Amino acid sequence: MKFSLTLSAMAASTAALHPRATPGSHRRQPTLHRRAGARRDQAHYQEAYSQRVAVRKSVFPDTIIHQESVSPLLSQLSAEDARSNLEEYTRFHTRYYKSQTGKQAAEWLLLKVQSAIDSAAARHGRVAASVKPFVHPNWVQTSVIATIPGRSGKTIVVGAHLDSVNQFSQSSGRSPGADDNGSGSMTILEGFKALLSDPAIAGGEAPNTIEFHWYAAEEAGLLGSQAIFAAYKKEGRDVKAMLNQDMTGYIQKTLSSGKPESLGVITDNVDKDLTAFVKKVIAAYCSIPAVDTRCGYACSDHASANKNGFPSAFVIEALMEHTSNFIHGTGDTIETISPSHMIEHAKMVVGFAYELGFTARL
Repeated sequence: MKFSLTLSAMAASTAALHPRATPGSHRRQPTLHRRAGARRDQAHYQEAYSQRVAVRKSVFPDTIIHQESVSPLLSQLSAEDARSNLEEYTRFHTRYYKSQTGKQAAEWLLLKVQSAIDSAAARHGRVAASVKPFVHPNWVQTSVIATIPGRSGKTIVVGAHLDSVNQFSQSSGRSPGADDNGSGSMTILEGFKALLSDPAIAGGEAPNTIEFHWYAAEEAGLLGSQAIFAAYKKEGRDVKAMLNQDMTGYIQKTLSSGKPESLGVITDNVDKDLTAFVKKVIAAYCSIPAVDTRCGYACSDHASANKNGFPSAFVIEALMEHTSNFIHGTGDTIETISPSHMIEHAKMVVGFAYELGFTARL
């Protein structure tokens, strides 16, 4: 989840800031960047966000129709694999976007995605999918983009940010980032693997192209996703829908409050029609319900898609008030994560990508 609010919100909130987090403080209270480089990056983000354009309108399906094809794919999702990969991912000291371990984490992730493609190729004989880094000239961490080409350039995007941050020591502090956002990164990796188990998708036979994005530098102000979606806008890319997965594994506060496990569907700074479709996907493919919630600001990478004119939606682990307080510090560890909850998100990812991937008239 993005580390800082907009500059105006930060200025308005300065009097309320404290140098240390308190047990009752909420993770989305704004925190000032302490380093000049981070302030420059944030200013760049603010300038880009002020130039947002009108979101293109897409007509999303009224009904979910591919259950017969999607259901077998859901059985390929593995909570054990999600946990194992997340455990390895959180061993990097930090995934801060300007750190060497942040660079190495992105490289590790690219190799994991390539391994999934290689495994699918061994199974099917031919796979059209590919993966590549998206290089950012101003910092060392790359974003990662995996493409499953379809029969058209109309593109469905599933995204999650790959970086982490320690709010008290950004460049060198320990930041395992299990929930924020190792959980989202591994969730969409599971979804990607499951989709490649379908020979039609793997062979490039879907009507639409499907992309999976892992974004660098989200915690510095959505910088990686800003760069990617700005490039897509400049290139005239036809992105029909983007689903963001940021924090998909923490459920303890939901359960402690006596509420049922659920998926938090963000209703602000999103495309309302796409969000309504996502709720249909959740109802069709997930074992737990959707609940509406608000972020209150452009809090994650869906806002970059939206800003550049592409419809986006965002689903988080719970009602906003029940999300993890451990993030942006040393306590965001794998012990706080429910892999089975991550798989509920992954079910949604697979259903979303398949349903829209096979919707010819978008």
